[in-house]
Amino acid sequence: MFQALGFEQRSVITSLGRVVYYTAVGSPWQDEMTASQDKDTLVFLHGFGGGSSAYEWSKVYPAFAAEYRILAPDLLGWGFSSHPARSYTIEDYLTTIREFLQQTCNRAVTVIASSLTAAFTIRLAIASPELFKSLILTTPAGLADFGQDYSRSLFAQLVAIPILDRVIYSTGIATEAGIRNFLEQRQFANPNRVYEEILQAYLESARQPNAEYAALSFVRGDLSFDLSLYIQQLTIPTAMIWGQQSQFTGLEVGRRLAQMNPQAIRFFQALEDVGLTPQLEVPGVTIGLIRKYLPLLSESPTALTY
Repeated sequence: MFQALGFEQRSVITSLGRVVYYTAVGSPWQDEMTASQDKDTLVFLHGFGGGSSAYEWSKVYPAFAAEYRILAPDLLGWGFSSHPARSYTIEDYLTTIREFLQQTCNRAVTVIASSLTAAFTIRLAIASPELFKSLILTTPAGLADFGQDYSRSLFAQLVAIPILDRVIYSTGIATEAGIRNFLEQRQFANPNRVYEEILQAYLESARQPNAEYAALSFVRGDLSFDLSLYIQQLTIPTAMIWGQQSQFTGLEVGRRLAQMNPQAIRFFQALEDVGLTPQLEVPGVTIGLIRKYLPLLSESPTALTY
C-alpha cells in the first residue's frame, strides 16, 4: 500500500459501503501542540480510470498537512474502499461523497477534486452548498459536455457488451502493460513523467476484488453527463486548472464551461505540456496553484482570470 509519511488509513460507513480515507495523524505533521488546533479542512477527491485511488493526490496533499486537516478518500469502488458488485450510477457518487463530508466535517470545507469527480462535486455543491467553502478543480468535465458524449465512442460500446467487458478489464486494463499504456499515452502529456511507483499504485488498486465494477461503469459511460447543463447554477467560489494536453476533454471545453459562470468560477489556469492529472504530472506546480487560490477564493469576487 502506498501511503504518505505521517498519514493513517481510517474509514467511515456510508449507505452504500465503507469509504477508506487518509488523514495526517502523527509525525511530522502533528504533535501535542498542533493536534488540538482547530484547522480548516481540505478534502482531496480523485478522478476515475483503471486503478484510480487517493494515491492520485498523494504527491500534493502532504504539502498542506502542517496547516490544514487533510482528508483524502478512496471513492466507492476504488482503492481500498468497498467494491459493491453493481453497476454504478452518478447518484451513487453524489450520495457517498455527500455522506462522507457529513460524517467527517462539521463545517463547510474546501474540496480539491479531479476530472469526472470534480464535475460530480460541482453538482453536489449546487444541491448542498452548505457543505462547501470553495472548490479547486483540475479538468472538471462530465464527458458528455456540449453534446459530445463519450459513451457513443467505439471503446465505450465494446465495453458495454457482457462477458467481453470482463475480458477487456482483466486483459487490457488491470495489467501492468495496460495501465502503463494508458498513463503514458492517454493520461500524461509527457510519458517520461510516469515512474514505477505510480504504475504500481494504479495496478494495486485495479487488482482489488470487484474493482472491475466501478471501472467498467466509468468506461461504459454510465457516469457521463453534460456539465454545461448544470454549471450556471454553481454559487461556490471556484478555481479551475486545466492541462492543455488533456485527451478526454480539450482546453476549449474547459474555457467554455468557465465562461458560462464567471461569478462562481473566478480563476481558470491552463497548463502547457500537462495532461489530465497535473497533480501527478506536475505536483509542485499544482501545490503552488492551490496555495495561490486558497486565500483568493475567500476574498470578494473578481473577474475571471486566465
